[in-house]
Amino acid sequence: MSSYEKIEQILRAAKKNNHVALVPFFTAGYPYAESFQQALIDICKVGDVVEIGVPFSDPMADGMTIQRSSHIALKNGVHLKWIFDQIEMVADELQAPMVMMSYLNPLLAYGYEALAKRAQEVGIGCFIVPDLPLEECHELQAALESRKLGLIQLITPTSSVDRMEKLCAASKGFIYAVTMTGITGSDKGLSADLSNYLEQISKISKLPVCAGFGVRSAEDVRMIGQHATGAIIGSALVEAMEREEDLIGFLERLR
Repeated sequence: MSSYEKIEQILRAAKKNNHVALVPFFTAGYPYAESFQQALIDICKVGDVVEIGVPFSDPMADGMTIQRSSHIALKNGVHLKWIFDQIEMVADELQAPMVMMSYLNPLLAYGYEALAKRAQEVGIGCFIVPDLPLEECHELQAALESRKLGLIQLITPTSSVDRMEKLCAASKGFIYAVTMTGITGSDKGLSADLSNYLEQISKISKLPVCAGFGVRSAEDVRMIGQHATGAIIGSALVEAMEREEDLIGFLERLR
């Protein structure tokens, strides 16, 4: 079984067992580089799939919380090679499959073939690259799929049906349904008409659909679970890390 098929299987199992799959996101090396390994271990105890963010100097799709976490992680000396090495050291303690979110530049600098090889070695199953359009993703996609890894595509509320169909066909692991236009970290709550949007994607996609951007509460998670497979929690978790909350307890309350 490929790494992305394992992710798909775990998400489907969550849905079959009548609970919303939880996909926590956090920025590697934030708030402290030395806390990354323990944070990853703890988050993997609750998350069905865990999304690790690679810090970047210009995270254009992210709001202030993730921008701040990226800036501080970079100041902490965090980079892609460091992240891979840190994950490898605790790989045997991780209870959930992992995906990695990165903007394109760090991946280009690392080299696609080397990236796929190293990701496979440490247990990263898929990549999410918000600034890589579908029409330009084939080189990275081929490198990943040669190692049985996948590229997760993002659908937004402005995507046409035709565009949704193409993105769903190209994605591996799951489809990332962006819940709103704009950037991550909104505290305005999820839109009341989100249900129609998620239902439409779920009808088109053969993969599990996970929704993210602006997910902050157990109520948000429950609402998403009525129309999709999983909820992606990013800024709210990073803010909990800033407050030095118990991460396991924070994520369990979202269920």
